[in-house]
Amino acid sequence: MSTAASPSATPELHTLLWQRRPAWAEAQIVAVILGGLALDRLLGWNGQLLADAWALGVFGWLYFHGGALEQRVMLACLVISGLGEGFLSLVWGLYDYRFHNIPVFVPPGHALLMTLGLLVLRRIPSWFVIAVPLAAAPWAAVGLWQGWDGFGSLLFLLLAVCMAVSRARALYAVMFVLALLMELYGTWLGSWTWRPLVPWLELSTTNPPLHAGAFYCALDLLVLGWLRVAHRKLLPLPTLTVQAE
Repeated sequence: MSTAASPSATPELHTLLWQRRPAWAEAQIVAVILGGLALDRLLGWNGQLLADAWALGVFGWLYFHGGALEQRVMLACLVISGLGEGFLSLVWGLYDYRFHNIPVFVPPGHALLMTLGLLVLRRIPSWFVIAVPLAAAPWAAVGLWQGWDGFGSLLFLLLAVCMAVSRARALYAVMFVLALLMELYGTWLGSWTWRPLVPWLELSTTNPPLHAGAFYCALDLLVLGWLRVAHRKLLPLPTLTVQAE
């Protein structure tokens, strides 16, 4: 006979996503991020329109190949990241895009980056989850102490909160690194620029803040939390069972 497993044996929501990954999905996402940002920088408005179409096309392709759970995650990430971009860029003024707008490719780009994190999640070693915050902590401490990145300490705190309140720590570690790589690339191209002084808080920061990935961790935390609460009845998580002798 079988008995229900303990709650700790119940799989986490993020581990159920993209168990059937489309062929070349990771390559498609990396290509659209690298190529789309390059088009935006090199060809001006025309390049941004091409990047918009490319990002929406890859988003639609992944959406079509995903199941109901993956589709809900992608749509939730699209909506939440769009609202977040509006607040962080247009209201708070943390950074400016080169045309002082929010490019159409940005919200689907966030959903694609989260999808990339979910796709590569199972390939990372266990030590990586500990290594990321351990590597991020000294930078935040030194930046605060020396005064050239006071904002980094708050972002590190946000990362720590995400890892403390959710068991999706491996996802946050992956997203923190992926987001840092994208931020370095995007700011190097000049697609967006972080302001040296954080509005409202009057804290110094860098371009980009090397802890900017904490925002992406918070985005994923909100997406997974919203999905779990709003769709608990529609998409119940499977319950593992163990065999009794």
